[in-house]
Amino acid sequence: MTRPRIVSKRRDRDGYIKVDVVTLQGPDGETIRREVEDHGRSACVLPYDPARKVAMLVSMARTPLLLAGEADDLLEAPAGMLDAGESAEAAVRREAMEETGLALTAVEPVAVVWPSPGVSAETSALFLAPYGQSDRVGEGGGLASEHEGITVREVPLGELRRLAEGGALRDLKTLALVLALIARRPELF
Repeated sequence: MTRPRIVSKRRDRDGYIKVDVVTLQGPDGETIRREVEDHGRSACVLPYDPARKVAMLVSMARTPLLLAGEADDLLEAPAGMLDAGESAEAAVRREAMEETGLALTAVEPVAVVWPSPGVSAETSALFLAPYGQSDRVGEGGGLASEHEGITVREVPLGELRRLAEGGALRDLKTLALVLALIARRPELF
């Protein structure tokens, strides 16, 4: 199968979220218009305490869920956008501290994924990270300047497994990380 080729690209919006209008030409000569949003690269980490068999997660109000009429906040692994020049490893350590108060040391790469490749240019680096009770050096809750209103939750790993297997973990990055932890460290469950 021959891949389409890019005929043209123009920037339609250039704010926090950038939107490009791309014209593709298929092998049959037909042109197709697509819109691609780009808000940068992200990173996400699932911190877990192997001794106590819990994971540190967060929840917060998300505007798209509010627009969709969803009543509940998602249970999520700490995540955020990479700052200019920042590595994914540095970003997950920073986000874990801001969101959960955890000072992570070792982080284990899982994958770099495309969360929504049909419309978004975002890639997200996923990590697992063990922690202990002494690594909780702050309160978390996010930065006041970002108005996130984060709630921090330690969740038993057995409960996370049940949520994942029952289809109740609805945040894709968190689901992927819980499944990765189950595959890599089944003895914790």
